[in-house]
Amino acid sequence: MKRMSNNPLWLEAALDERRQQSLLRQVITLDGPQTPNASFHHRQYKAFCSNDYLGLANHPALIRALSDSAQQYGVGGGSSHLVCGHLAPHQELEEALAQWLGYERVMLFSTGYMANLGVISALAAKDRPVVQDKLNHASLLDGAALAQAPLRRYLHGDVASAGKLLSKLTPGLLVTDGIFSMDGDLAPLAELSQLAADHKWLFMVDDAHGLGCIGDNGRGSLELEGLNAESLPILVGTFGKAFGTSGAFVATNHAIADYLTQFARPYIYTTAMSPAIAGATLSALKLIQSAEGQERREKLARHIHYFRHRISQLPVKLMLSNTAIQPIVIGDSSAAIKVSDALKSLGIWCTAIRPPTVPIGSARLRITLSASHTEEDLVFLCDSLECVLTSL
Repeated sequence: MKRMSNNPLWLEAALDERRQQSLLRQVITLDGPQTPNASFHHRQYKAFCSNDYLGLANHPALIRALSDSAQQYGVGGGSSHLVCGHLAPHQELEEALAQWLGYERVMLFSTGYMANLGVISALAAKDRPVVQDKLNHASLLDGAALAQAPLRRYLHGDVASAGKLLSKLTPGLLVTDGIFSMDGDLAPLAELSQLAADHKWLFMVDDAHGLGCIGDNGRGSLELEGLNAESLPILVGTFGKAFGTSGAFVATNHAIADYLTQFARPYIYTTAMSPAIAGATLSALKLIQSAEGQERREKLARHIHYFRHRISQLPVKLMLSNTAIQPIVIGDSSAAIKVSDALKSLGIWCTAIRPPTVPIGSARLRITLSASHTEEDLVFLCDSLECVLTSL
């Protein structure tokens, strides 16, 4: 007997279309903590798709800090930062981040998505356009939509393309990812910064995938490109990647921070992040700044070098990435799923990334490497990829 549904026909049709195109997303539940030795449905895999680049998500120091902060300050923030939800761990974390990065102010947000929505929707407007890289994260694009601002997108990583747009528009906000989440490449930040200065545009970078794991001191893309608070006035970072916790921040100057406090709706109308998480994140920052953090970055760099050397010998094209994000483009979505499933059968968990997350025809394995992987893990990954990819 056919099941009756009260759902609208357009909803069912949209889901059916996703299924037919091999694009339906599904949630997978892990049976244990976030580590390279992941357990799904009570089977063990080596996971190569997490953003836990430094391997801090299950670090004992963070677990202790979370517990200690919860014991002293509780679990819930209770209200927004502007009512009574800004506790001592929040303030301490903001001040530590500002000092580390060399900015006047840092503001905490509950997620990176909300940070980008908050900043762009507050600073952009119908008469203040937004110019963005073609491959920017969805949250950056959505921020412009929320602001109802004119949005123009330049060719990926193309400074000349960006310059043509800036020269034709009223000054507004120039926005790019630092490291692009699906390609793993670095934006030409120094050139874009100079371009923004020349045209008197505000320059904003979301460095979610760079902070903590690149740069001599882990300060991310701005350190790698020789930028500072003056040449990069708005820096967004997240804690759910290299920091191993959750939440996000905006680093900027006093005037912009004061403006965002008045007009960034996702900041004003959201309960503050858990003070326990803030305490754990401060512990993560101290680790990133320590000798252990440097060792983890160096280990990650060795993994990246080994992986690229091994995979360059296979019949696939590596993307121009020297970061922890190492995509292998398959093309067809169903083929990408087959490759992912073949790797799972060998004990490797790496989810296929498909449109609309990536452009049509560029479905891929988004392989991510972590300092918590061992050398044996990397050998196993590359051996497994060689087995699967040479049989395509």
